[in-house]
Amino acid sequence: MSNTLNGKVVLVTGASSGIGEATALAFSAEGARVAVGARRADRLEALVHKAPGEMLALELDVTDQESVRAAVAKTVEHFGALDILVNNAGVMLAGPIAGADTTEWTRMIDTNLLGSMYTVHAALPHLLERKGAVVQVSSTSGRVASAGNGAYAATKFGITAFSEALRQEVTTQGVRVVVVEPGFVATELADHITDPTMQAAAQNMAASMRTLQPDDIANAVVYAVTQPEHVAVNEILIRPTDQTR
Repeated sequence: MSNTLNGKVVLVTGASSGIGEATALAFSAEGARVAVGARRADRLEALVHKAPGEMLALELDVTDQESVRAAVAKTVEHFGALDILVNNAGVMLAGPIAGADTTEWTRMIDTNLLGSMYTVHAALPHLLERKGAVVQVSSTSGRVASAGNGAYAATKFGITAFSEALRQEVTTQGVRVVVVEPGFVATELADHITDPTMQAAAQNMAASMRTLQPDDIANAVVYAVTQPEHVAVNEILIRPTDQTR
């Protein structure tokens, strides 16, 4: 029998759109109390009104350690605990290595990798207390790097490495670590690409297949964290059927 999420406290980062928004709503529908964090506070307020259960909106910049610590503290203060962290905040700025704007590399490292690390660090004492779970939203790019995605893939490979070390440190203390690796999902992620060639490639890729929807990933996350306590679903790779790599 699966564990119930009724009354569990969840913090979802990057919740203003896409996978984060869908995951927050899925948890709320399962009876969880959900804190949603993102920089776009106006979108979070709209999300709170859509949620079937209690939801707390938090303005959150995962690249700022003080902002991260404050979001975790406000979640625990409001709900009294923290059971599940979903690290979803991320940005994809694809482009070739030669001639790259390296400020985009810094932005991806700060958001995708360091942001998730900061949030784990802040949340971990509470998760250890509750024998909770950490869900790290990675990517197929965390398994297979490709031309034009070197820096982005490096951040996602880093998430995988950090998550495995974390798993080894906390699994005997009852905390489960889940890495979810989506393929092509219909979200805003590719909209932020500034390189025209890579932007066109992303659009062509989306048009060539039946892409995943954010709800598909949200359902996988809910599945992973509702398994019996002795079952750890540590990794989920989920691609569109039509995606070849």
